[in-house]
Formats: sequence, C-alpha cells, structure tokens
Amino acid sequence: MKDIARRAGVSESAVSFALNDRPGVSDVTRDRVRRVAEQLGWHPSTAARALSGEGAATVGLVVARPAGTLGVDSFFLQLIAGIQEVLAERRLGLLFQVVEDVTAECAVYQRWWAERRVDGVLVVDPRTDDPRPALLDELGLPAVVTGGVPDPQAHHPGLSTVWADDAGAMASVVDHLYALGHRRIVHIAGLPGLAHTERRIRTLRAEAERRDLSEVRSVTTDYSDAEGAAVTQRVLGGASPPTALVYDNDVMAVAGVAAAASLGFTVPGDVSVIAWEDSALCRMVHPWLTALSRDTMSFGRTAARELLSLLDDGPAATVQVPLPSLIERESTGRAAGGS
Repeated sequence: MKDIARRAGVSESAVSFALNDRPGVSDVTRDRVRRVAEQLGWHPSTAARALSGEGAATVGLVVARPAGTLGVDSFFLQLIAGIQEVLAERRLGLLFQVVEDVTAECAVYQRWWAERRVDGVLVVDPRTDDPRPALLDELGLPAVVTGGVPDPQAHHPGLSTVWADDAGAMASVVDHLYALGHRRIVHIAGLPGLAHTERRIRTLRAEAERRDLSEVRSVTTDYSDAEGAAVTQRVLGGASPPTALVYDNDVMAVAGVAAAASLGFTVPGDVSVIAWEDSALCRMVHPWLTALSRDTMSFGRTAARELLSLLDDGPAATVQVPLPSLIERESTGRAAGGS
C-alpha cells in the first residue's frame, strides 16, 4: 500500500478506497492507483478480504456422487469449464470438493460459511427431498441450483435456479422410438433420488401410459460403465428383451453397446440405443450413438453468471436453458419385426 501510494502520489487511505472500489476518491485518482498497482504486480489478498468482511473472491462447488464416476463423466467436465470461464472474467476462484452424500455436502457448506471461505455456491444434482436450499437460506449464503425445476411454493430470496426441461427431453426420445415401432423400452437411469432422474422416470411412465405400452420401465444405476453394462446384460437376457435402450449418460451407453454385442445382439438391428448426453465418446463407438445434445458449457456459464448477479446484490432468478435436441445417428432404427 505504501509503495503504491508513494508512486501514485496519493495517501494510503486513497489507495485503499481505490483498490476496494469505495467512494472517497475521484475516477481519475482511482484509475491512476489501479494502473500503478497493476505495474507493481499487486493482487488482492483473499485472506485479508475475508478478515475484513469484503468477501473471499471464491465460489464453491460440492458434488455428492461416487468419486469413481466423475473422472469419465463429460457432463461435469464441461459444466466446470463453463463455470470457470465466467469466474475468470472476474478473477474469482472455484473451490471444488467431492463428498459421499448430501449430509456431508451440508457439513461442507457450514464449514465454508464459518471460515468465510466462499462468497456463494453452485449447487448441483437437486434431490426430491433436498435439505440444501433451507440450509443455505439459514446461512445467508447466495446459491444457484443447477438442474432443478423451480418450486412455486418455495421462497428462497438468496437462491436462483437454472434448469433444463428433462420431461420434454424424455418425451422427444419416446416420440422418436415409438415412431420407429419400438414398444419394449428400458431406461437405464442414473442415481435414484436425484430430481432429474425422477422427472425422467415419471415422464417415461406417463408417455408409456398415454400410448398403452406395458413393457416400458426404468432401472436406476450409479452412472458408471460397470453398472451400465451389468444392467444391459440383465435386461437383454430376460424372457422379453427390450428393442430399445435409453441411457442417462454417454459412458453407460457405450458400455451398453459392448455388453449387447457380448450377448449376440446387434445395434440397431436387434436393439436401438440412445445416450442422454452427447459427447465425442458417442462418435468413437460403432455404430455412432443417437444422443440428446445440449450446450453443457453454456449451462455452466449461465449458472456462474446468475451467481455473480446474486453476489452483486441482484434479485434471485429462474432461468431455463434450451431444450436438448435429439441427434439421430446409426444406433437407432426400426424395431425388429416391426413390433
């Protein structure tokens, strides 16, 4: 502070006002101080800012999923890339942690709040019975929930929502398969209890009832390739195997294609395959996979911008991202026998 004040020809208090964007100095002085600070390579101290109540210049992201499934999940890699792109514009850090369950996640939020480690958090994987919004309200920690459908009965003044229409996406998948003659469909879903998993399951059930289809069901997994392959082998080995499989991510879909082949099933001759998340992986397997495509990096950017808005004292908002589009490739075809 002394070095900057001496070189800029102002008082140390003027330097403090300028660097912390407080009133008390002119715009000309503020610009001069910031130029000198930049020349000297000055950066704000996160610890000092936190101790003075000015914020940690960091936002948090906790993921409560099996750690082994995250390394191959393209969704989270792209989501984090989009988040980081926006945070970098404001020179904000991202504090990331993986935990076993939501109880542990809540404990992390409480610890971060007590230690003033983060200014706000990004919440993923909303649950059907979710304790996190109420906790974050109690702590007064600004948050953006990604992937949740807003609850019109809930009031969370410091919580914004960025959501995707999973129900509409599942309806488009069923429309596509039904038009191809598929009447026996199995949805190999992700983790039970996640709000988006339950929405997809409910929508599949509703679409099946609307068309009077009795051989349509969902099976939950942990999103891993191992469980994707195991469930595929189990359902295809039954007395009335499905003619179409819908996987909740690309990793399980690729594993499912290999599992089907090991049982002598061809794709799409015997069974059609659709992946929920499109990625390069869907184009590295034979045949290329039909998949739901969305701009996941844009999803992350939107969530980060909404959190920055809250940190700038903006109002809580609800933002819907575009509906994923179904990219038709070689892994879907007409149902065998036209059934």
